[in-house]
Amino acid sequence: MVMSTLLLILLATFINGLIALVGAFSFFIKEKLLQKLLMILVAFSAGALLAGGLFHLLAESIVMMDVNTAFIILLSGFSLFFIIERFLHWHHCHDGKCDVHTFTYLILIGDGVHNFIDGLVIAASFLVSAPFGVITTFLIIGHEIPQELGDFGALVYGGMKKKKALLFNFASQLTCVIGGVAGFFISGIQGFTSMLLPLAAGGFLYIAASDLIPELHKETDLRKAMLSFAFFLIGIAFIVSIKMLAGE
Repeated sequence: MVMSTLLLILLATFINGLIALVGAFSFFIKEKLLQKLLMILVAFSAGALLAGGLFHLLAESIVMMDVNTAFIILLSGFSLFFIIERFLHWHHCHDGKCDVHTFTYLILIGDGVHNFIDGLVIAASFLVSAPFGVITTFLIIGHEIPQELGDFGALVYGGMKKKKALLFNFASQLTCVIGGVAGFFISGIQGFTSMLLPLAAGGFLYIAASDLIPELHKETDLRKAMLSFAFFLIGIAFIVSIKMLAGE
C-alpha cells in the first residue's frame, strides 16, 4: 500500500513535469508570429505570477501561520531574489548588456521552488486518498499549463534560444517530482511547506513587478500596450478562477 502510494505520487508529479514541454509548439510556428506572441505571453506570465503569489501561495501560508510571520518571509523572499538578480547581473552582464536577461534565471528559480511546493501538495493529497490525489493533480496541471506557456515565452523574450528555454523550463518543472518524494518521506515534519509558500510568493512578486512589468512599459504603440494589459488581466483572472473552482 505504501509503495503503491509512492508510485502514484511519482507518476502524478512526472506528468505534471511534462507540462513544461507545451512550449514545443513554438517550433511549429513562424519566427515572426512567435515574436508577436512573446509580449502577450510575458504579459500573461506577469499577471499569473502576481496572482499566484498573492492569491495562492501567500493566501495559503496565512492559513498555516501568523500573518506577520508570513509577510516577513514574503519580504525575505522578495529581498533574496533582488540579491540574486544583482549577483547574476554582475556575473553575466558587462557594460549593461546581457545576451540573456537575468530575469530568465529568476523565473527558473522561482518556478522551481513553486513546483517543489506543488510536489509536496500532490504527495500530501495522495497520502489522504488516491481519488483526492488525482483531483489535486488535475487542478495543479490546469493551473500550470498557461503559466508554463507564459514562462517559456518570457524565457525566449529574455534572450534564451527556444531549445534551451524548453530544456531549462522542463528541468525547473521536474522539481515537482523531488517535492513529491520529499513530501512522501517528510510528511510528518510540521511547518516545512508553510515556510516555503511565502518565500516563493516573494520571488513571484519580485519577478513580476521588477522584471516583467517594466518590459511591458517599453511598448510604445497604444494598441499593442492595451492588448498586453488585457492579457496581464487575463493572467490574473485565470489564477483567481482556478482558485475559486478549487474551493480554496
